Amino acid sequence: MKNRGTDYTRREFLATSTTGLVSVGLVSLSPRMAFGQDVKESAERPEAEIIYRQLGKTGLKLPIVSQGAGACNDAGVIQASYELGVRHFDTAANYQFGANEQLVGDVVRRMGVRNKVAIASKIYTPRQRRNLNEKQAKKKLATLLEGSLRRLRTDYVDILYIHDVSTTEIVNDPVITETMKHLKRQGKVRYIGFSTHANMTEVLNEVARTGAWDVVLTSINFTMADDTDLLKAIANAAKKGVGIIGMKVMAGGSRWPNPDSRREYSSSTIATASLKWVLRNENITTVIPGYNNHQHMKEDFSVAGNLEYTEEESNLLSDNSIKLGMGFCRQCRTCLASCPRDVDIPTLMRTHMYAAQYANFHLARATLDDIPRQNSLRTCSSCDICVAQCANTVDIRRRIEELKVMYA
Repeated sequence: MKNRGTDYTRREFLATSTTGLVSVGLVSLSPRMAFGQDVKESAERPEAEIIYRQLGKTGLKLPIVSQGAGACNDAGVIQASYELGVRHFDTAANYQFGANEQLVGDVVRRMGVRNKVAIASKIYTPRQRRNLNEKQAKKKLATLLEGSLRRLRTDYVDILYIHDVSTTEIVNDPVITETMKHLKRQGKVRYIGFSTHANMTEVLNEVARTGAWDVVLTSINFTMADDTDLLKAIANAAKKGVGIIGMKVMAGGSRWPNPDSRREYSSSTIATASLKWVLRNENITTVIPGYNNHQHMKEDFSVAGNLEYTEEESNLLSDNSIKLGMGFCRQCRTCLASCPRDVDIPTLMRTHMYAAQYANFHLARATLDDIPRQNSLRTCSSCDICVAQCANTVDIRRRIEELKVMYA
């Protein structure tokens, strides 16, 4: 169906010229070739000794670089990651509609290394937990976990997250808390936690206060260096024994930096500088950069033994134009109060990031579907009121218009 304000369908939009696609970060190439580089089948271990950190009170010790496997569909990359030194793989029940869990589980089982790796998965998305009574919620959680265990081909998952939590009400929901603890007592889950993209400070502080949860997977990257409240919340949670794992560490997919950034810095420098900035915070145990080819795997894991900045990395991190150029939506939600139609702008910005910067249309569709219809894309009138409220100068209107072309 064509969008009312455009002559393009989603299919036509994605079929436009390469130049047009690059301008918005969209490339319709296969995952193995999406970055225009040769793929090598062997991995080389970095010379420096790999740095390990303990994950809060769990007792797990992990290398500081892990794999966010969500967009990967190449078994060879996952196997090579293990051979290189990765020991933690992050997936979710809705990544690639379950196929990603199957891939991770198949590789781990085939290699016979289940007791040597920590697998994390996520269940119970905002849409899945909507409008359930107590009995339904308990059954839903148990059923979702059984599905993940079946796809992962294992009888336990090391870390199980409630997916996409942005309110303390979910942190304190007694049905969720007790059911997750019950699954843990059954031995089907070793450690329980949340993933959080928005209101991270409040979620982290509440998890630290309650002491009921083991791990938090939180957004954190160098564009958020001035968010002192978030950094304090991370430190506070870590001090209380909560394991902290970092995501969105590339500032929303810096594999697709803006053209001005590319003229000054290589994509490799942007990636390694971004990773080092996060990992120099010792309150963060490990990070889960998403990659799906061997070159990016080696780039990301190259920092696992040495967090000292190169001169070029230092220059990049001190360049304020780079932070602004990333256009990263911090999910601070200050735009929400200004919207006359109650549109969930932060989640739409995250949807755009997955589609345009990650080129992960499965995850973009799933994220968009998590928004209640009355708060979603069709409701937005592109009135521009939210743009003036954005603290990080994100081009909200352009991104929403691109989403309308793809999905409305």
